[in-house]
Amino acid sequence: MASWHEIEKDAPAFAARVKALFDAGTNKTIATLRRDGSPRISATEATFSDGELTFGSMAGSMKLRDIRRDPRLAMHAPTLEPPADNPESGPGDAKLAGVAVEIEPPPDWPHGEAGLFRIDIHEVVLTYVGVPADHLVIESWHTGRGHTRRTRV
Repeated sequence: MASWHEIEKDAPAFAARVKALFDAGTNKTIATLRRDGSPRISATEATFSDGELTFGSMAGSMKLRDIRRDPRLAMHAPTLEPPADNPESGPGDAKLAGVAVEIEPPPDWPHGEAGLFRIDIHEVVLTYVGVPADHLVIESWHTGRGHTRRTRV
């Protein structure tokens, strides 16, 4: 597992593109695991700060219960549609997977019993239309493997 800082250090250009997609909108999509193991999709806000990716969850929410029971998760950046007439100019699509680690909220935390988490990341994926627009480019970073790039026709 890695902190966001480690990914930035290992693959700075890749990390910058992924971060820009995550920062492009307030609401991200998070997938947690229900008690029966099926996925639950929720909206969340996430922040890059001090080399970590963090997010909160409201007290009593199903998402918070899921994460405290099984901390595995996936998170997807806001989706930005590419121009229909020029898909290769679109920014792409970013997602990551890892484990939520509950952290101590700051002393001025105004959210009561809400949870605050950082993500220990094991996978980050950036997918975009290549140039020319006849293939897909998949860049990824994995724990133990680092950054890779491949294409799919």
